[in-house]
Amino acid sequence: MDAKTTILKGIQAKDEELSYIAKEIWDHPQVALQEDFAANLLAEKLAAAGFAISWGAGGMDTAFIAEWGAGAPIIGFLGEYDALPGLSQALSSERTPLETGGAGHGCGHNLFGTACMGAVLALKETLEQGGIPGTIRFYGCPAEETLVGKTFMARDGVFDDLSAAISWHPGDSNIAWNGSSLAMNSFKVNFHGVAAHAGGSPWLGRSALDGVMLMDAGVNYMREHVPPESRIHSVVTSGGQAPNVVPAFAQVWYFVRAPEREQVERMYQWMCDIAQGAALMSGTRHEIEFLTGCYNLLPNDVMSDLLYEKMAEVDDMAFSAQERDFAKALQATFPEGSVRRGFDWMRLSTSEELDAAAMGDPLWEGVFPHSPTPPLMGGSTEVADVSWIAPTGQISTTCWPLGTPGHSWQTVAASGSSIGAKGMLFAAKAMALAGYDLLTKPALLVAAKAEFTRARGDRRYNTPLPPAARPQ
Repeated sequence: MDAKTTILKGIQAKDEELSYIAKEIWDHPQVALQEDFAANLLAEKLAAAGFAISWGAGGMDTAFIAEWGAGAPIIGFLGEYDALPGLSQALSSERTPLETGGAGHGCGHNLFGTACMGAVLALKETLEQGGIPGTIRFYGCPAEETLVGKTFMARDGVFDDLSAAISWHPGDSNIAWNGSSLAMNSFKVNFHGVAAHAGGSPWLGRSALDGVMLMDAGVNYMREHVPPESRIHSVVTSGGQAPNVVPAFAQVWYFVRAPEREQVERMYQWMCDIAQGAALMSGTRHEIEFLTGCYNLLPNDVMSDLLYEKMAEVDDMAFSAQERDFAKALQATFPEGSVRRGFDWMRLSTSEELDAAAMGDPLWEGVFPHSPTPPLMGGSTEVADVSWIAPTGQISTTCWPLGTPGHSWQTVAASGSSIGAKGMLFAAKAMALAGYDLLTKPALLVAAKAEFTRARGDRRYNTPLPPAARPQ
């Protein structure tokens, strides 16, 4: 039996086990840096298969690295498993929380880490049987949703010796993602004033909330003069406790994003100046609480082409009539325009001509070639930080109905269903085949590294995190 057949049969044989693990993680959702259940479950399975486990990467209790093999090349698989707050949901096409206000896997990370584990287990068995040298690493990456996990792991240097990295993400189509994303900084601004009776002696107080409001006004004036693709969004996390008390403390939390890391840095510094001005105008003092920051994705066409080739080789996705009915029932609950938006995004992402009639298919089984001019993703991911350290490729597979809104209860329902399990198994197969080629075809790694070096140029990865920053 050749290596490809061994890998595919090995993963297929684990279908029931992998689906069970993904459902167990789905049944026990935990938010960023609290993912004890998922991290321990995945680590135990990998340890039982002979992987050496080390905990605490990046200073996070729920981060771990599982390694097998020896020597170069070193191929890393990036697994995630954190859930999102407030998205608890039953396996239903109607909004039915399992726990009021509870967490749910609204980004499919119960599938994410499990597929990467399935890939490295099958790859390890195949390499072992063939006596093939090299090292496989599974990175258990917590807190992706808060963009903390990989940024702090990268600061610790755990990716520095990688030859290449492979990742994936659940989605509504099968495609190798070769576009970029927005770099980002996440930070809070704390304003400190003086409390006073707002009716009796307001002149004795200084409102910290005034500082927040003045800063937000300044940031709104700034919006006209930043790159059009950039994004600035915020929430006021503390604005006082009663109208008749001048607030002594107020806090605003910002995300600032832009297509390039350098643009984010400039915008962030400008916002820090605005904060200082707001403090001066309101007679308060302020402090910046930097939480995290990440890079924009550095695409690698060699890696994307390899992953597309392997997805096309697998090409065994088939959904049942029952699964399609469930997908259609979920689509019926989407906000207006969601399916059209999903279709339009795919039309920009693939080089294949798509007919509008395809919107009538709720579950896409085919594999799509990626576009040479992909769209810019409006979100951010710390997979991007890894992509500036080593050649990185990632895929998306059909785990949700076409047009499923991100971070929604509908995503939770699909991710816990057999639809998500089939997409997860497909991803595991494609990633394992790609990993095998990277380990056994030196020319591939040479080409990926050469493209990586050209694309990066004289820029180097420098952590956006200040030395004192801690995961939170």
